[in-house]
Amino acid sequence: MQLTLYTDYSLRVLIYLGIRPGQQATITEIADAYKISRNHLVKVVHNLANWGYITTTRGRGGGMMLAHKPEDICLGEVVRRTEPNFNMVECFDKETNTCPISPCCILIKGLKVARKAFLDVLDSFTLADAVKNGDELSQYLYIGRNNTGIGTRIE
Repeated sequence: MQLTLYTDYSLRVLIYLGIRPGQQATITEIADAYKISRNHLVKVVHNLANWGYITTTRGRGGGMMLAHKPEDICLGEVVRRTEPNFNMVECFDKETNTCPISPCCILIKGLKVARKAFLDVLDSFTLADAVKNGDELSQYLYIGRNNTGIGTRIE
């Protein structure tokens, strides 16, 4: 199973904010830290705010920050909200399925069990778990240098 870039970027935004508790960040700052498109993050941030994971402040001095403590943000819930579906194979979608063996296929049962196990594991992880190594993450994202988020990675 592969998560969409949208889900990946949503998790990255939350991780970035999670290693900077109580501090605001901008979309540009996060895009620069991860070396990803600012435009891609605009929709991600908008939806994370609509879902209540982050708060945003517009204008000069504005930005975003977590709306909850990292331990209160379940990663399984985030992934469920950001993924369009979890159809690992064509036959998971009854409306578009054309596989002729679907009525008697046993593999689908195993794949559904695997999908459930995948989501169950994510349900056991919070953002706090993902940012336990915040100092190390900060080094790779160049956070905390020159008060701009730009600096030299510490090796």
